[in-house]
Amino acid sequence: MSAIPKEGELVIRQIPFEFPDDLKPVWSPHHEWSHMVNGASLVMPYLEPFLIATLREAIVDVDDEEVREEAKGFIAQEATHYKTHRRYNELLKANGYPQLAEVEAAMKESYEKLKTRSLTYRLAYSAGFESMTLGVTSWLVSERRKLFGGSDTRVASFILWHFVEEAEHKRVAYDVYQAARGDYWQRALGVFTGSWHVFWWSRKGTVAMLKADGLWGKLSSRFRLWKRTGAFAFAVLPYLIRSALPGHNPRQEPDPDWVRAWIAGYATSKNANPPLLDTNDPELPIPFAAKGAV
Repeated sequence: MSAIPKEGELVIRQIPFEFPDDLKPVWSPHHEWSHMVNGASLVMPYLEPFLIATLREAIVDVDDEEVREEAKGFIAQEATHYKTHRRYNELLKANGYPQLAEVEAAMKESYEKLKTRSLTYRLAYSAGFESMTLGVTSWLVSERRKLFGGSDTRVASFILWHFVEEAEHKRVAYDVYQAARGDYWQRALGVFTGSWHVFWWSRKGTVAMLKADGLWGKLSSRFRLWKRTGAFAFAVLPYLIRSALPGHNPRQEPDPDWVRAWIAGYATSKNANPPLLDTNDPELPIPFAAKGAV
């Protein structure tokens, strides 16, 4: 039995999430929400290698050994994430959305241009985006019944695992930025530039898929998309504002209880299979604990 990691302790989990060849891209009862998640997934194989390269370059300037080691853990976790997203995204294209390749090509070009910006800008972008993930994690976990109930467990479990690890490494990009640069104003700007850039490209993928389904021109579909996007923004915006304040540190944002229970459950579980949620359980408890434990 493994020891339960402490808050902030990074664990490199090689979880073998697999998706069937006939995966349905509309994996949730909520069509627009499926494509919001799919659009975000489309960005990950471009965003996360960018984050990895940025932190890898920055830690050359960092003297603190603990921060350097945390950055290596961050890099390993993000590499596992984007490789899994890439497999998932290939299935999206193969199962009805080949036009997403054009969106991916534009994303790739955008991130190639971003790589030419100064290291300070790229670090601020990285720390800024990572601050947004704290709000996303909290929202996904607190609203998990509404967002993932009745959905494909493979997709729901994969997405929630990803954001458990986003909470786990929440402070790393910030710590690297502070150690390598430390300018407040650049970091504060990065909270919004990093978050907006990722949101913009996620939306491009979402819109492309809704157009392919013939839903983009329907007011009812547009309303459902706006409603879910508004709920997302309402939940995440306070985290962005707090993250942009002087003196804010991601350590000040506590991990949701469900996240800590997932981490503890995985550490003590002897099951080598991917941790799949029971998405038909109204509570969507963690997949390792007795029913109703969290």
